[in-house]
Amino acid sequence: MVEILAHLADTEIAGAWRMRAILGAPGTPLQAYDQDVWAAAGHYEKRDARKSLEQFRTLREANIALLKSLAPEQWKHHGMHAERGEETIERIAQMFAGHDINHTKQIERILAGKKAK
Repeated sequence: MVEILAHLADTEIAGAWRMRAILGAPGTPLQAYDQDVWAAAGHYEKRDARKSLEQFRTLREANIALLKSLAPEQWKHHGMHAERGEETIERIAQMFAGHDINHTKQIERILAGKKAK
């Protein structure tokens, strides 16, 4: 579970950067990354779960504040993702929501398994 929380925190950093890069220079290239390489290089298994969760929470609050401040047309600004092509601010926000749901369910399954033992 600690790896999932570290992943969520790092993914929030990547998304934060992408949104700000798009807002600063619409059409900007967006680099892909390999989450497994990040996990290994960042030693996710050694991270403090509480600190990763706090980092995620703080970054998410900042990203939500940014999104709330956007003018309607800014939601349509896009970058060019190296693998997925055109990616708008709106799409990034949608992907974050789905990503969160996926990992929340994953954590719930892990915790349910621990309670059953």
